[in-house]
Amino acid sequence: MRLFIKNMVSLRCKMMVKQELEKLGIEYTIVELGEITIVGVLSKDKTSQLEVALNEIGLEILDNKKTQLVEKIKNIVIEMIHYAEELPRTNFSDYLSEKLNMDYTNMSNVFSRTKGITIEHFIVLHKIERVKELLIYDELSIKEIAFKMNYSGSSHLSNQFKKVTGLTPTFFKTMKTFRRNGLEDL
Repeated sequence: MRLFIKNMVSLRCKMMVKQELEKLGIEYTIVELGEITIVGVLSKDKTSQLEVALNEIGLEILDNKKTQLVEKIKNIVIEMIHYAEELPRTNFSDYLSEKLNMDYTNMSNVFSRTKGITIEHFIVLHKIERVKELLIYDELSIKEIAFKMNYSGSSHLSNQFKKVTGLTPTFFKTMKTFRRNGLEDL
């Protein structure tokens, strides 16, 4: 049995969900970002207990197919941008279509209607958030960050960064207090 979880966007969330499953004595095989695979079928009582436990930590079980699709897309984007060693060198639309085995146009329409922004804009917001993180770490040059994040060059990265944040990457790097957004807030 597969359950889809809203706002499960970090490794910490995965750990907390595993703890809740273990507390409730629910057997599971997989806990991924936004998704749990349960062994067998949960009784209504166990499902209710799990819903309460997840709500207490700010998570929610999704039952609507369109909402589930949006969460899958969000989690693939978050995992791809924030947790993968490197971004795929293919088109993001092709990557998502392949991962979900779905037509990109249909996915894009559902995502836009549900979230109020396009998948492309969602990806840009996450790329910029990842760029902020890399700038804060101060281990890579802007040129190296641009390459790592699949930008055509430093100027493309800088233009997109300024469009989203209102700041240049160089100025952002010099700020004493950094303005980062939580992944669940994007």
